[in-house]
Amino acid sequence: MDDPRPIGTRDAAVIAVMYSGGLRREEVTKLDLEDYDETNRKLLIHGKRSKERAAYLAEGAVIALNDWMKIRGNEPGPVFLEVNKGGNLVEGKRITTQAIYYLLKSRAKRAGVDNFSPHDIRRTFVSDLLDAGVDIATVARMAGHSSVNTTARYDRRPEQAKQRAAMLLNIPYG
Repeated sequence: MDDPRPIGTRDAAVIAVMYSGGLRREEVTKLDLEDYDETNRKLLIHGKRSKERAAYLAEGAVIALNDWMKIRGNEPGPVFLEVNKGGNLVEGKRITTQAIYYLLKSRAKRAGVDNFSPHDIRRTFVSDLLDAGVDIATVARMAGHSSVNTTARYDRRPEQAKQRAAMLLNIPYG
């Protein structure tokens, strides 16, 4: 992370949690401290249409989130807080979906990423899991999709993935 300010730590944690858990912006805004089980590296996600699911965080996301929690403190309330123009935390004030949109767009621009959409994080989450060999039904549940057809639309793997898959088949000829 190249931004040592509290907002930099918060932004890194937001991005890590979004990618590791496949969260939507709105789901990030709904996270409360009680939704985080550090021992099991688990978040309780409050998704669309009042559905809930568990998201298990990768090691890097746990580290980023724990770094943020050191700044945020352990008072009950929203996990991700608003940061004012002076760079100070606004106690108890939940980050908004618009603030997440802005932070993702500005961090992407700083990283030199063109044509970035915040939803690209979810598409990357899905594609990376599929590319790693996780079955589509499991990925659908992890993403909070009620249908694997929705998950399939997120799949952006290149032709090489299909080529590697074809090489797994055994044709007993000759």
